[in-house]
Amino acid sequence: MTNPFDLSGRVAFVTGGAQGIGEAVSVGLRDAGARVVIGDLNAEIGEATAERLGVDFVQLDVTDSASVDAAVGHVVSEFGSIDVAVNNAGIVTNTPAEEMGDDEWRRVLAVDLDGVFYCCRAEGRAMLAAGRGTIINTGSMSGHISNHPQPQSSYNAAKAGVIHLTKSLAGEWASRGVRVNSISPGYIGTELTRRGLELQPEWGKTWIGGTPLGRVGEPAELAPAVVFLASDASSFCTGTDLVIDGGYTVW
Repeated sequence: MTNPFDLSGRVAFVTGGAQGIGEAVSVGLRDAGARVVIGDLNAEIGEATAERLGVDFVQLDVTDSASVDAAVGHVVSEFGSIDVAVNNAGIVTNTPAEEMGDDEWRRVLAVDLDGVFYCCRAEGRAMLAAGRGTIINTGSMSGHISNHPQPQSSYNAAKAGVIHLTKSLAGEWASRGVRVNSISPGYIGTELTRRGLELQPEWGKTWIGGTPLGRVGEPAELAPAVVFLASDASSFCTGTDLVIDGGYTVW
């Protein structure tokens, strides 16, 4: 019987793939058989990660649509196609809304929402031309709820936008062979999250106390969900947002 999770022969492009969730997802896609290309702004870290994982690397700035177009064009030219795209690059700041300046607001939205759109647009053009492909965007449980006690209105708004953008593109492109889905992680034990737990232990008590499973997740626990959405196993899924949060949003 054919394995519906097998990605052999497919090219997967992962933005923000140099570390954290992106790195774990890249490993999962690689292990499922895909030819993985990670994209990241930091060339030094990105190239080192690519070498360690045995995958390829391309530098890009997701806030610059020309840079995104060039990176996607490079992947298609070099490897023949983009069959799977994971738009994962993102940032967060924790500034109270009344203190947030215009530049900070725009910086978060530029990476977390504009960047996802630029990537989807470029990847979508390539996939629509080929008549096939699947896009997975990294949303967040923060697109469904407002986190506390930390202030992060810009991040929350951006991730809510990512989830609805995903649904919008899924509807536009379904009839032309392109599926668009998203994952919405909860608190995941990346380096950034662990640093937050160390610097703000009171925040951590609320985060973990509000999670029914009683812990943060690990980046590797997200990879199987991305492989599912990237593969034929999810052939009837489009416009789906898969919440992976240890139960945080059930309370």
